[in-house]
Amino acid sequence: MQESLLKNKLKGYSTERPPVWFMRQAGRILPNYQRLKEKYSFQELMREPELAAKVTLMPVYDLGVDAAILFSDILVIPVALGMDLSFTDHGPVFEKPLHQTTNPSRVLTPDASKLDYIYRNIETIVRLRPENIPLIGFCGAPLTTLCYMLQGTARTPNFPDAVKYLYTNKKDARKLIDAITEMSIIYAQNQIRAGVDIFQLFDTHAGLIPAELYMELFWPAIRRISDAVRQMGVPFIFFPKGLGTGIRYITSDVADYVSIDWQMPLRHARELVQQEVGLQGNLDPRLLYAPKEEILATLKNYLPFYREYPNLVINLGHGFLPDIPYENARLVVEWVKSANWSG
Repeated sequence: MQESLLKNKLKGYSTERPPVWFMRQAGRILPNYQRLKEKYSFQELMREPELAAKVTLMPVYDLGVDAAILFSDILVIPVALGMDLSFTDHGPVFEKPLHQTTNPSRVLTPDASKLDYIYRNIETIVRLRPENIPLIGFCGAPLTTLCYMLQGTARTPNFPDAVKYLYTNKKDARKLIDAITEMSIIYAQNQIRAGVDIFQLFDTHAGLIPAELYMELFWPAIRRISDAVRQMGVPFIFFPKGLGTGIRYITSDVADYVSIDWQMPLRHARELVQQEVGLQGNLDPRLLYAPKEEILATLKNYLPFYREYPNLVINLGHGFLPDIPYENARLVVEWVKSANWSG
């Protein structure tokens, strides 16, 4: 396959501009995706290889981004661990949240074969994608995944029952973290075998707990997943949203790049994170509601930063919101591709 801009950047090579892609780019804001949703359910789009490939590659054609990210869901890991999940109009819901269960680690029934359909999707995407477009695989990090498993729903975004459980049942929480980590490693490595070129670990809710507790309970799991991915020769991107100054623990033996949330200025992140680790982000997705002139004025701030620190990937500081104007997302990509990055 012809080398891609993103793969070259993640490998440390010099590129004429930073690559650009978006979290949650596969779906949501794309008019063509909304038309597909009128004909197919989310589950059908996720499970049928041709449909999953179509949605995965749609942002490449409709937005012009430099990479495709697998169209899937972070909650496939709990399903592979034996939990019953329903996708409702109000989001995903687990039939029996683990915080309602005595000794929840004992009720898990791991079955890695429940993930096999995703590898078939990946093989189809790899066959259909443009030659220079890499495929990013992903999974949810253990804290974010465990929050959903314990709470049962995202309707309470602070996950109060899940956080309480971490403090009151630390011993069993460690067992659950181990189970999630082991299944995540199987999942990540099988994604790589099926054809993904890059892997990103999403910890959307890393900021729910103090950094010290995060390091105690979850950091060993992050390192295990990272090691499993990187041992297979695939670049590893870590997104710990809300971890704040805790990102200083992310060194080059943990990740190739760290994705920075919109709360953290890039220059602050660059001071905290080891220079060898590249940065991705940190555009506030809500900026894309703003007038075109304000969006462009903000984007120009990336130019002097990139000239000083070229190990940068342009991305959002979190995923697209559903009602963001498609035209504004495309504007960002077009600006990145046309701007004078060399000065």
